[in-house]
Amino acid sequence: MTHVLFEEDGGFKAGTVLSESGASLQVEHASGKRGKVKAAHVLMRYETPSPGDLLAQAQTVAREIDVGFLWECAPQDEFGFEDLAREYFGGAPGPAQRAGLLTRLHEAPVYFYRKGRGRYRPAPPETLKLALAALERRQREELDIERMSQAMAEGRLPGRIALMAADLLVRPDKQGVEYRALARACEQSHKMPERLLVEIGAFESARALHMRRFEREYFPAGTGFPSAAGLSQTEPPEALLAALPAAACEAFSVDDSSTTEIDDALSVQTLPDGRLRVGVHIAAPAIAIGRDTPLDLIARERMSTVYMPDEKITMLPPEVVGRYSLDAGCERPALSLYADLDADGRSIRELFTRLERVRIAENLRNDQLEAVVTEAALDDPDAPLPFGAELRALWRFTQALGAGRERVRGKPEPRFRTEFAFHVEGEEVEIVQRRRDAPLDRIVAELMILVNSEWGSTLVTHDAPGVYRSQQAGRVRMSTHALPHEGLGVAQYLWSTSPLRRYVDLTNQRQLIAVLAGEHAPFSSNDAELFAIISAFDARHAAYADCQTRMERYWCLRWVAQHRLARADAVCVRDDLVRLADAPLYFRMSDLPALPPGRRIEVDIVATDEIDLSVQARYVGLAQEVAAGAPAAPFDSSGDDVADEAEFAEQG
Repeated sequence: MTHVLFEEDGGFKAGTVLSESGASLQVEHASGKRGKVKAAHVLMRYETPSPGDLLAQAQTVAREIDVGFLWECAPQDEFGFEDLAREYFGGAPGPAQRAGLLTRLHEAPVYFYRKGRGRYRPAPPETLKLALAALERRQREELDIERMSQAMAEGRLPGRIALMAADLLVRPDKQGVEYRALARACEQSHKMPERLLVEIGAFESARALHMRRFEREYFPAGTGFPSAAGLSQTEPPEALLAALPAAACEAFSVDDSSTTEIDDALSVQTLPDGRLRVGVHIAAPAIAIGRDTPLDLIARERMSTVYMPDEKITMLPPEVVGRYSLDAGCERPALSLYADLDADGRSIRELFTRLERVRIAENLRNDQLEAVVTEAALDDPDAPLPFGAELRALWRFTQALGAGRERVRGKPEPRFRTEFAFHVEGEEVEIVQRRRDAPLDRIVAELMILVNSEWGSTLVTHDAPGVYRSQQAGRVRMSTHALPHEGLGVAQYLWSTSPLRRYVDLTNQRQLIAVLAGEHAPFSSNDAELFAIISAFDARHAAYADCQTRMERYWCLRWVAQHRLARADAVCVRDDLVRLADAPLYFRMSDLPALPPGRRIEVDIVATDEIDLSVQARYVGLAQEVAAGAPAAPFDSSGDDVADEAEFAEQG
């Protein structure tokens, strides 16, 4: 009975020939299955042993063959396996020996290149040497992968994983040993990479996980600045100040206590005819930080200061911020907009801009004065207030400006907004609510809108481009030419009042200083680089806002854990989205009944997770005060016009 060894599906099989017809054979496989085999696929015919025994014996023979010695025995040119079998075994090798040698050749592609069915060619010596080195390296890598994955699955942190933990989450080399080890460990432990890395100590806490992942993606070289950071490229402030005219007033700023980049201040002067002159003074780093200088490149790379509840990453080095921040007791270069008012201090008779040096008398902190500088105190001329006369004049002017914008908007701006301030000490956090439209906030916001609108008009008048923010038909976007901002009720809105904290403001300030001096602006119309700045700023601004949101959410979860909050009041936002009444923690509830926005409810907080920042909550019912008929707490709808803009953020 004739048996055959043949190739099928990339491997070798044996069977008994039942019939043969030209180019094909009918064969019964060792498994008992019958089928047709092409004659060209047959590698060997033999009489004994049986097909099943042949395959088993061939595997035994193959395991006993030293592939290195086989490579040395093989001819340098192409050969057939039966020829090499006669050379290797001597004489007439049996079917099992021939099949075993064929199997060994087939299993050693590093040593032997397949050139056809049953035909091979040995690898050249140098190629073989390199291939063997690569094979050895892969074997070592596999051992490393297994060792590290096993350690992580057992709760231990391998040193190589510790060194590149953030990289493994942000921009991993998926062919790298460390990533493959982490992936295997996650598969074994049924955990997400972030959770596993925190649990084994690659990140000391969930807070460190969120921060290091963000920093690795957007600050891969670290959040610090190069030594000296190009400070030698800027002219000393003394020389700059001496070249500027002195302002005829002293100014004061209004910011939160945590603000260190003070880039706006206010002043009020009484003119000889008794009318008032209101000044808005913006720090002017653009007089020294020229386009494409080392400092400019640093600022352009970062695009903005990053704000988080417990820290911030500044756009400019602290030394530079210190030179131009409008700190109390200092004279600083400033770009100032002056508004000369009419006799009642409510309407503007003239607007003009100057580049000058301004002395800063005081840095007021609105979080310390909020309870003092109230609407009632501003309306009472006898109430004691710091800079009382100036603040009362600014308050009257602010109300007039706001009323004018509301007429353009065609609807009043929503009031009584709530914002939340985070005060962090170590791992403890305090969350404080405050009115977003308190008088000091409104004064600063209204005057910043005035400045950004007027300076936008200045660039239009001089036919110079800038970076504008517009809103039309509900769509907010940035552009290089002026467009209306319907939400604010102004003809144009230029970002120009935060040059220490936003790169587009610094860019616009350069444009303004140039046109006011009668010089060519650094950027001309249709300058491709200006469009690139807008695109880069949009991307960074969105990423930084996402980081701020994530870190605020983390601290909200810490606040919940800190207070062991199991049941809490919440406020309906829309559909199934709710927010805690006492913290800006938003989450969805599948069991929430249909309730109007602003309705206060009670919820049970079932679980929170500081790693994936999730909240599980269950609806309990209407909050007691609402059920008793008391009005719901004011609701901050984050989609409303001014709430989406940066005016209120001017205070840092």
